[in-house]
Amino acid sequence: MRVVFLSAVYPPEMKQYTRGLAEVGAEVYGVGDTPRDALPKDVRRYLTDYLAVPRLMDEDDVIQRVSGWLGGKTIDRVLSNWEPLVLLAARLRERWGMPGMSVETVRGFRDKELMKERARAAGLRVPRSSRVRTEAQVRAAAEEIGFPLILKPIAGAGSADTYRCRDQAELESAIRLTRGVTEASCEEYVEGEEFTYDTVCIGGKPAYENVASYLPKPIEARSVEWISPVIITVRDMHAPKFAGGLALGRNILKALGMGDGFTHMEWFLTPKGEAVFGEIGCRPGGAHLVDQMNYTSDIDLFREWARVACWGSFEAPTARKYNVGIVFKRALGRGRITRIEGLRDWLRQAGPWVVEEALLRPGTPRRNWKNTLLSDGHVVVRHPDWDEAHRLSFAAATGIKLYAE
Repeated sequence: MRVVFLSAVYPPEMKQYTRGLAEVGAEVYGVGDTPRDALPKDVRRYLTDYLAVPRLMDEDDVIQRVSGWLGGKTIDRVLSNWEPLVLLAARLRERWGMPGMSVETVRGFRDKELMKERARAAGLRVPRSSRVRTEAQVRAAAEEIGFPLILKPIAGAGSADTYRCRDQAELESAIRLTRGVTEASCEEYVEGEEFTYDTVCIGGKPAYENVASYLPKPIEARSVEWISPVIITVRDMHAPKFAGGLALGRNILKALGMGDGFTHMEWFLTPKGEAVFGEIGCRPGGAHLVDQMNYTSDIDLFREWARVACWGSFEAPTARKYNVGIVFKRALGRGRITRIEGLRDWLRQAGPWVVEEALLRPGTPRRNWKNTLLSDGHVVVRHPDWDEAHRLSFAAATGIKLYAE
């Protein structure tokens, strides 16, 4: 089994998928813009070969270089788990006649307006929305949809360049801030709780499912600096509260023609109990969500995804043992981290339920919180009881403080 894996090194979690592919018996031909001599040791040993390209986002150039590099070798799969490259992977599959989702299918997972159109056509509840390319179109869409609304890129990911607008003044501000975005979606803001629906699919049918709760919604967490975003995977995701979201997610997979691999969907539960579609990608969630899912079930989804992609088989147990909370911390101040307060007390309180502590240490430059959800590090805690997992997560969110100057 020979696999071309696009962006085998970046983002950092891609190294785990490279490992997973090698561990299920694949020869991994990695492609990326990391120079060959800069490949980390923890990924180099899993690669059969590697091609460094100068412009990874230049699809035509990458296609030409990869085709020449392979020199007539028989390739069995072309894969990518990074949002900006899923269409490129589909183009290479079509060029070489490989199995996997087509360009037209993948477009439905990449283009936010197209995905909503296909969901509407299947009779599923999605936010009212409009594709916009000019400032005049944004203002016209806002008048039709009404406030509050969301303005976000058609092909974005991770809430980047995404703004909630409660009135005309906030809309004008969002228009100014998104002038570099060539195409956007202007859509209804849905009141209620926000969750994920994540899967590893075989032939469009979930072999593994996950629900996680965003606390607060990502759009709010990306708007207020002092917030410590919390995400908790739900152990009892088959509770009645989530039934509508699970049904919605499974129907979205059918409507969009999902094949094999990861999906990451976001959905809303309104105060009236209605499940409303948000968006979906045919790739895994970022910000350590796959790690959380692994801790939830004590499995290795990096390897299981690879087994699905290569052999169409999922072998790990799917029982859910824990609610797993991840808490992202943002330092107070600017410059370098100077001290951490409350960590020792929280670790003592959480005891054996702590599974990761990865906060930036004093002396480390503070990250730009607007550019990364990872912020200045994180802690992960798990517990079989939801209330206790929630309590321990928010004890970290409020009790641990990082300072920078």
